[in-house]
Amino acid sequence: MKKLYKFLLNKLPRPILIRMSYVFKAVAPTFYRGDNVECPVCEKSFSKFLSYGYGKGHRENVLCPYDLTLERHRLMWLYLTEHSNFFTSTNRLDVLHIAPEQCFHKRFQGQNNLNYLTGDLLSPIADMHFDLHDIPMEDNRFEVVFCNHVMEHVDDPLQCMKELYRVMKSGGWAIIQVPQDYTREVTLEDSTITTPEAREEHFGQYDHVRLFGNDYPQWLEKAGFEVESFDANQHYSVEQYSRFRLNKKEKLYIARKN
Repeated sequence: MKKLYKFLLNKLPRPILIRMSYVFKAVAPTFYRGDNVECPVCEKSFSKFLSYGYGKGHRENVLCPYDLTLERHRLMWLYLTEHSNFFTSTNRLDVLHIAPEQCFHKRFQGQNNLNYLTGDLLSPIADMHFDLHDIPMEDNRFEVVFCNHVMEHVDDPLQCMKELYRVMKSGGWAIIQVPQDYTREVTLEDSTITTPEAREEHFGQYDHVRLFGNDYPQWLEKAGFEVESFDANQHYSVEQYSRFRLNKKEKLYIARKN
């Protein structure tokens, strides 16, 4: 059962995985009872997390068997709950969430202080379906924007970032996470790399078309954002990193519109 569960999580297309995950999370936690690791999003503890990814992207002990959070989701949750006003703002926040993660979707949807709108090209849980290169919404609409692990898939990430900037209000902020190779100074792009096998070899996943390097914040700046780097190593202990299974290398970039 464990092997089948891991295989399906890693191989199924995202829209199908989203639909089937409600069944997965009802069964999988039974096999991972324990208290070695903890997901701060669902607040459940387990003997370990599931593995995730294939090839170069394979990682052990990273995927929460209940709400399917990965390292990046748990890091973002900690930032939102402990270092932002996302949950505590007394004013209603207009929020746009692109490619909404299932672990966040219902929680954000149920918040009384949010006007929460989701968008995606295909996702069955999105409110709207559109191409991120041309968002069908007016300028200056949202205080908060989330768009995670999308820019490695799109044809023109700079155009997509500019569109997110356009629909944000002045004073708004965004979290736009991407897979990032911290050993690479400059983002790798090569339009001749087209096969799934070659893309997995060079970009880390069969459907990625680039691999961002340490210059990623400059992409956000070119789109108009001012960028702050949130380094969780300065806020959480080694023990917390181990228990929450965070990636010590990962930084969270907060993109603001003045």
